[in-house]
Amino acid sequence: MAGHDIEVTRRDVLIAAAGGLALAAVEAGPALARQGAAVSGVVFEDRDGSGAAGTANPGLPGVLVSNGRDVAVTGADGRYTLPLPDEATLFVVKPAGFMPPLDPATNLPRFARHHQPQGSPASLDLQFEGIAPTGPLPASLDFQLVRQDEPKAFDVVLVTDPQPETEAEVDFIREDLIQALSHTDAKFGLTAGDVMFDDLSLYPRLNAIIGTIGLPWWNIGGNHDLNFEAPDRTYSRETFKRVYGPNYYAFYYGPTLFLMLDNVDYLGPDPTKPRQSGKYEGRFDEGQLEFVRNVLAHTPDETLIVAVMHIPLRTFLGTDAYQNTANKDAFFKLLEGRKHTVSFSGHTHTTEHHYFGKDDGWTGEAPHHQHVLTALSGSWWSGPFDHRGVASADSRDGTPNGFHILSVDGTNYTTRFVPAKEPNGRQMRLSIDSRFHGISRDADRDFRQAQLLGSPVPRAALGSSTLIANVFDGGEKTKATMTIGGRPPVAMVRTARPDPFVEEVFARNEKTKKAWVKADPSSHVWTARLPADLAPGAYRVEVEAVNEYGKVLTGRLALEVTG
Repeated sequence: MAGHDIEVTRRDVLIAAAGGLALAAVEAGPALARQGAAVSGVVFEDRDGSGAAGTANPGLPGVLVSNGRDVAVTGADGRYTLPLPDEATLFVVKPAGFMPPLDPATNLPRFARHHQPQGSPASLDLQFEGIAPTGPLPASLDFQLVRQDEPKAFDVVLVTDPQPETEAEVDFIREDLIQALSHTDAKFGLTAGDVMFDDLSLYPRLNAIIGTIGLPWWNIGGNHDLNFEAPDRTYSRETFKRVYGPNYYAFYYGPTLFLMLDNVDYLGPDPTKPRQSGKYEGRFDEGQLEFVRNVLAHTPDETLIVAVMHIPLRTFLGTDAYQNTANKDAFFKLLEGRKHTVSFSGHTHTTEHHYFGKDDGWTGEAPHHQHVLTALSGSWWSGPFDHRGVASADSRDGTPNGFHILSVDGTNYTTRFVPAKEPNGRQMRLSIDSRFHGISRDADRDFRQAQLLGSPVPRAALGSSTLIANVFDGGEKTKATMTIGGRPPVAMVRTARPDPFVEEVFARNEKTKKAWVKADPSSHVWTARLPADLAPGAYRVEVEAVNEYGKVLTGRLALEVTG
């Protein structure tokens, strides 16, 4: 993406429902601007392709424009006025039924203009290119939009943590993602952070590859998309912003509002690894919360709010500040009274569902659902290579690497997990654990025969053997049952434990996994003890799981019992 000239467009759910609010905001913009420096311009419909406002390209009313904190709404002529901070990224909130220009090489939306007269501070000596001096703003800072059809029912590709560390891992993304989306009918895609694994010079290549999918692609940054030389949050996204635009923003698609947020609060470099690492915690900064508050003030109550962030509001992995959002209550407060909300995150390389209620600081009538998405990189591209030469990359909780599809229909939504490598899009893995002392790391042991399925099982060991079902995208609302042969179904129990399959994979492949990767307790494993009275023979074992959306998922296993 070119330096700081990023065309943008933003929001428009006001057109019919909140006209009074829009007019009030149009009047407030100039009043605020009179208190100090101001920026103004026109948001217009580019009908003739010239990219310039004018008689042929009229201004659009009711569109939101922001400086990252304040939000103005365009008047009848499409004009807005905003306070102008010393430095800011100015952007339009894409309105429903319109689209900003797309970069022809990458399909990245161009909806913003950086105002950073001196550019990124030279004193930082950034390893990766930041923002060049932008100079003075034009007399009229205009944003162009093109009209498009946007149905109330649509699909979105949700990706998180592609996180390539090397050129080879960019190859892995190309092989795992592009073919899987070759026939997608999704309207756009988004990445929920950790686009990179610290080497930000790889952005151009990855963006060009993602661009071949043919969808507009929206991005937010993660903790590995940082300029580690920055002393704090202020200049920690200089390279990301140069490439993608603002580090947080919003857009409307059809009747839905997408809040693209940055909750990685950078605390400065790691003194033991200068220019290579830094410290952070999960937190929304004050300016961002104010921006969200102002956008929501112009969003009708009966709107589905989809919030996307990198660090989860909460994770099953523990309470560490770098894995959870410290001020989630402040975020919840902004959504008070909203009936239709959902949030998505990544970061942990696990797949999780959380439902926040009153005990968690959420005051809505129904719980707030946060879905922690499966990482595209799985176990950071660890594990043995397949026949293509691509890392198997099974996640630490046993989920195959992959992505999700969000389906929206008005104020309703569902998600669907798409494994990158599983045959026929398998949604669960079944295994039998009949081990007592766990995994042996003896190099001479035949792990695959002894552990992968645990079958055949001697009849004497049946009573101490457990069927394990890893329902890859399961959560607390998922119910699972086991059926063996013609016997009645048996309810399975959700159990926090590692998946023996990934324990086995990681144990056998130490040389092909990242040093920190290990099998961790999974939030989506169900277990049931095998019946002890099975006679010798082969049995069909079937697990049926019903997820939170009422969809039935099935898995099968051949169990051999020996005498």
